[in-house]
Amino acid sequence: MSISGSGQETNYQFTVSEGQTQRLARGWLTLGIFALAASGLFSILIVLSRTPALHEIIPWKDFFHTALVVHVDLSVLIWFIALAGVVWTLNSSSRAYLAGKVALLLTTLGTIGIVVAPFSGESQPLMNNYVPILRNPVFFVSLYLVGTGFTLLIIRSLIAPLSLGTTTGREALSIGAYASTVTAALTMISLAWSWQQLGSSLQGHAYYEMLFWGGGHVFQFTHTVLLLLTWLWLAQTNGAVIGFSPRLISILFILAAIPALAAPGVYMKFDILEAQHVLGFTEIMRWGGLTSIPLGIIALWCLFRTSINRPECRPVRYALWTSILLFGIGGILAFMIEGVNVVIPAHYHGSIVGVTLAFMGLTYYLLPKLGFRPPMPRTASWQPWVYGGGQLMHILGLAWSGGYGVQRKTAGTAQGLDSLPEVAGMAMMGLGGLIAIIGGILFIVVAIKSMWPDTNSAH
Repeated sequence: MSISGSGQETNYQFTVSEGQTQRLARGWLTLGIFALAASGLFSILIVLSRTPALHEIIPWKDFFHTALVVHVDLSVLIWFIALAGVVWTLNSSSRAYLAGKVALLLTTLGTIGIVVAPFSGESQPLMNNYVPILRNPVFFVSLYLVGTGFTLLIIRSLIAPLSLGTTTGREALSIGAYASTVTAALTMISLAWSWQQLGSSLQGHAYYEMLFWGGGHVFQFTHTVLLLLTWLWLAQTNGAVIGFSPRLISILFILAAIPALAAPGVYMKFDILEAQHVLGFTEIMRWGGLTSIPLGIIALWCLFRTSINRPECRPVRYALWTSILLFGIGGILAFMIEGVNVVIPAHYHGSIVGVTLAFMGLTYYLLPKLGFRPPMPRTASWQPWVYGGGQLMHILGLAWSGGYGVQRKTAGTAQGLDSLPEVAGMAMMGLGGLIAIIGGILFIVVAIKSMWPDTNSAH
């Protein structure tokens, strides 16, 4: 097996040509920006509801949990689905194009419904993991639409991939994209399997916790593979030399996705109500994540070899570096979790924000490729540092407070902030959250400005 290559063989980039594929990818990217923008509005209320003294200005009963449900579902579920839709669309031929359009339409309608749901009646939020729930009809119909659209997107991506060879760098990326699609398919299979096994055995929070437990864990492998793919792709757009053969990179993409294949074994061996079922998926994610290390090391090594520092390349480069920083910190914090406290959200915020920053960098790169104007170079260059720096403060504040036992998924007086270190930690969390919101707003402004029709241009 050749370790190194040159020329076209190691060109690890997807090409974007005008036509149906470009239009569909534009639609998924637009959906992602909308979801992130709406999520940012809800995050403002979340931060205010958890910051000492400021939480008293929130007038709605239990709005912290209601806003948190929508924020999580938009910023994690919809944003990640939309960016997966962009990558998978670029990795697809024109086959089943109508199915791709219907998938985008259903997911978009469902996303709008999730935004509207808190204002449609009593919400009754449930803070279960992975896909928190609002118990009202509008939310459930919306979530069903999103699930149907996502399933159709997966099916189309499985049957209409570009070449899955291992000769060129682009083909290696195609293998990575396809591997992430397979793990997404396993996610939906796990969800259906959980639904079938649960029946009416549980109610309320316990039901939705177990419904999304297996699929939620499997879905992390989709995010991880897409993250690694994005790091390699964007590193090369910044001039990095990826001196490894496409065959090796392809094998490592498959290796990073393989642990997800253990999910059916957990369902067949343990009943969903057994403790071993919960532990089984926890262990899959804990140990399975190690399979992504080789490709992660290669991506990091390639980033260190990045040679281009032109102003127009800086937004992507800075998004990549902050992505690596936050994702790495999130991984470290995973080994510091003891008990149910705010170290847990500190860990997953680091990991989630790491993926989000990579997708922000991908957005900056793709905007002109998809027919939009290039992003504002100066604002886009320091946006990742504002967003990433604020999130770093937010995460460290949570981790600090978690060391003093502050519980997760609480707000206001329920947090039990009895000592100065606890108050200081959560105040740091609040300040960092507000700075991160500013960074998020900057990203939305840059993206929308690039997407907005240029009325001054000649036609």
